[in-house]
Amino acid sequence: MQLGTMAWRNLMRNKRRTVITAFSVAFGVLLSVTFTASGDYAYTNMINTSAVMGLGHLTVEHPDYQDTPTLDKRLLDAEAVQQRVLQAPGITGAQIRIMGQAMFASGAKSVGGTFIAIDPTQETSAHNIFLRTLVEGQCFSGAEEHSVVVGTKMAEKMNLRLGKKLIFTMTDKNGELVSELSRVSGIFKTGDDSVDAGVVLLPLALVRKALGYEPKAASLVAIFLGDHRAAKTIQGMLAKLWSQRPEIAVFTWQESQADLAGLIAVDRLFNYLLQFLVGLVIAAGIMNTLLMSVMERRREFGIMMALGMMPGQVMRLVLVESCWLAILGLVLGVVITTPWFLYMARIGLDFSGQIGEDYSAGGVLVDPVMKFRLYKESAMCIAAAVFSLTIVAGIFPAFKAGRMTPVENLKQG
Repeated sequence: MQLGTMAWRNLMRNKRRTVITAFSVAFGVLLSVTFTASGDYAYTNMINTSAVMGLGHLTVEHPDYQDTPTLDKRLLDAEAVQQRVLQAPGITGAQIRIMGQAMFASGAKSVGGTFIAIDPTQETSAHNIFLRTLVEGQCFSGAEEHSVVVGTKMAEKMNLRLGKKLIFTMTDKNGELVSELSRVSGIFKTGDDSVDAGVVLLPLALVRKALGYEPKAASLVAIFLGDHRAAKTIQGMLAKLWSQRPEIAVFTWQESQADLAGLIAVDRLFNYLLQFLVGLVIAAGIMNTLLMSVMERRREFGIMMALGMMPGQVMRLVLVESCWLAILGLVLGVVITTPWFLYMARIGLDFSGQIGEDYSAGGVLVDPVMKFRLYKESAMCIAAAVFSLTIVAGIFPAFKAGRMTPVENLKQG
């Protein structure tokens, strides 16, 4: 008789205990999917939101701009970089931008903030959260050289309305202060107060002229990906293209947005730690159940060993029982987790009443609705981890069963 068949029959002799143990494994699957899928959704959402706030999933820029983002550090031919980037696989968009610090003044007051100079003929709402969240007016067109788009909080603070004048002052490429007069053409509301109070969209042509830039120069080219997980791979591919161009560097979102990357890394670490602790508790319960089963069958094992079964075969028998428990638990886990996962993936839980609609972390607006998104590799890791923990939980009971002598086992009868 094969060990697999014998192990299954042994488990079925006490169906209640087997089902309870399998459900503990299934509960572990449910918890792991909950923690991992909520993390996959939240992290992906934060990374993609951060990307459309200006820097993209990857940025091509001057190598020194990352450390000291002054306006004298620039790409001299950003348009050529953009065209080359768009030919690479996995890239859904690339936008030329100039980013920096400026002072903004109206008739009411002056405030400091960040400007993002964009080309309105190329920008789309898919790659620009500010265009996506316009609540008044519209983005300036290519012909409107002296127009700007501001956030709602800045508009309130500076008493700005559509058509009102706004003066911005910045340092040009030679270190000289330059000012330009513009009018408000649109107002956006992202929901993040710090962004709505401190970010202004400016026309790319106007900023190039004010800074004394070359006709095709820009601070950076923001690159957008269909899957943020490919950032490292595409970075390496693009870096090879410009390996002989020391004035061009490619950075991933982890490098250009280190605060967000650190926040996600810490949160993911605690997520894994919590799952590990839950797994240990469940594994301890499985080990206890298997050990109790082994102790109850000592006489049976004694007879089997007296008839010629080797201690190694007894150990393998108990381990195969653990395998069957793992498989049964995974199947039950899929059954009880699927409805919960589908509900959370489609509808989710709305926590906006508890955390507010403008909750942000790492400078990025966080979706108050908790949803699930599970990547294929995450699902495979969960299945492998649960299966492995169940097998590990059976090692000690198996060792206990194999090291007993037939005489000792038969005496238990």
